This record gives sequence, C-alpha cells and structure tokens, in this order.
Amino acid sequence: MKMNRREFLAALTAAAGVAALRRPLFGAQGLRHALSADPFQLVPLGNTGLKVSLIGAGMGTSGAMRQSNMTRMGKEKYVSVLKYAYEKGIRYFDCADLYGTHEHAAEAFKSVPRNQYVLCSKIWVSPGGIPEPERPDADKVVDRFRKELNTDYIDLVLLHCMTEADWCEKQKRQMDILSGLKAKGIIKAHGASIHSLEALKACVDSPWVDSAHVRINAFGNAMDDHDPEKVAPVVEALHKAGKGVVGMKLIGGGRFRNDPDRIDKSIQYVLGLGTVDTMIVGFEEKGQLDDYAARVKRVLEAQAGKG
Repeated sequence: MKMNRREFLAALTAAAGVAALRRPLFGAQGLRHALSADPFQLVPLGNTGLKVSLIGAGMGTSGAMRQSNMTRMGKEKYVSVLKYAYEKGIRYFDCADLYGTHEHAAEAFKSVPRNQYVLCSKIWVSPGGIPEPERPDADKVVDRFRKELNTDYIDLVLLHCMTEADWCEKQKRQMDILSGLKAKGIIKAHGASIHSLEALKACVDSPWVDSAHVRINAFGNAMDDHDPEKVAPVVEALHKAGKGVVGMKLIGGGRFRNDPDRIDKSIQYVLGLGTVDTMIVGFEEKGQLDDYAARVKRVLEAQAGKG
C-alpha cells in the first residue's frame, strides 16, 4: 500500500508517540512511594525530608521582571485561585523572584499553619530577568524572600534557570551560602531549576543538589531536548541519586493547554517514568485545576485497576 507524504509523516509521528508512551506506567525503575488514586496525595521529595502533593501549583506562567500571567490577573483573583488550590489538596507552591507572586502567597496562606504547606522560591542570578542590575548574595536575597512571603523559613530555594554544564563551579559562592542557610534552618533544602540537558546532567553528580526542577513532557515541547527519551535517563539518574525531582512544562509551557489528548498523554508519560516526585502546573483558573486533577486521577485509577 502506497502512502503520500502527509500520511507517511502522520504515521511516523504516531509511531514516535507510541514509543514515548510504551513504558509501563510508573516505570520499571519503581517509585520511592506507592501511589493511590488521589491526585493530591503527599509524596516524598527525594531525600529532602519534605512531603509535597503529587500535583503542585506553579506560580509564574510567562514570568519575567516580577510579572506573570498570575500578577496580570490581579491580586484578589489570583489569591482566590491559590486558596482554592490549598482547599482542594495542593501542598506544594512554586514561586520565584522572577514571577512577582511572593505577596500573593503571603496573602493566600496567612491563616494557614506554616507546616501545612511547602514553599519553593528561586533566586535569579543571571543578567536581566528582574528590574535591578545588582545580584546580591543568596543570604540577602533569601532574607528579602522571607519578608515578602511572611515566613520564618523557606522549604526549598533554587538557583533559577541554570543552563551551563559548569554551573556548579560558577555558582559555588551562592551554593555555599545556601548550604549555610540550610544548616541554620532558614531553608530546608536547596537545588536548581534546569534549562539545558548539560546542566541537568551536572545535577546528578553534585552532592549539593537536593532537588532539581526538570522540564519533561511526552512531546519534547519546551524541554532540554526535543526527544523526551534523551531527557528521561538523566531524570532517572537524578531519582536514583536520591534527588528530589519536580516535573515542569508538562503542558509544553502552555503550548497544548487546549489540547486534552496531549495533556493526557503527558500525564501518562511523566507518571509512567516512575522518577518524577511532583508535577507543577501554572493554574490560572479554578476550573483548570479541577480538570487537570481529574485527568491525573483517571491515570492513577487506570493503573490501580491493572494492579
């Protein structure tokens, strides 16, 4: 049977999709924990000692210069989304200096016991990105973060958007400062948010990295390689090394937010790796959260049925 070029490319794409999803759900590697069908269940974040919800809330979609889709919707509206996320069961909230949403978190959780949720924030050390040209040392930045978040401690602090293979050497001063803050209990864990495959590989062998944010979905969109199967082994190595693994860009940086089939396949793929502790999504509306949670629950229920 002959195929024209369009049919051939469609078949090739379908075959690639099958290959990406062929691994058994939750992976041959095995999880650090047994999963129930609850999309908001608490799971360990590697060996950090932190417990996070399987679904986490990203707080800075399209974030830069302390603005994001979240800040642009207005404080009152976004605070209501955060409160709803907590009520539904989300216990991991992912901030950054870049996003401008520290004050939103402080307002949303001002009456919630501090030990009932996990806060992450990220330090921007590169040129641009935030209004000031100065890049103070991490202790000064974390002190500002704590004031903005109205908290005595921050659970997880990351160096934001590491891209170079030798970032561990270049950022040693800030890493040492963060280690000192961890020793004092001012932060509970530290690590990096990663935006290149080489930088991700550097996390595996770094004893300093407690947890890493990794870009992962089934289609290679907004990832460190267009082939997710090249990223997956590095994520597996992180997992085996006891690092926390926070999956981001599951919806391709928003590229397929209106494509339910791709969302479902990405959820299936990322859970299928068995190496991602929590999946963060930048929910801008309550309905988005409900829809995503229902999709995660269906995948979890399907796996439970197979068991």
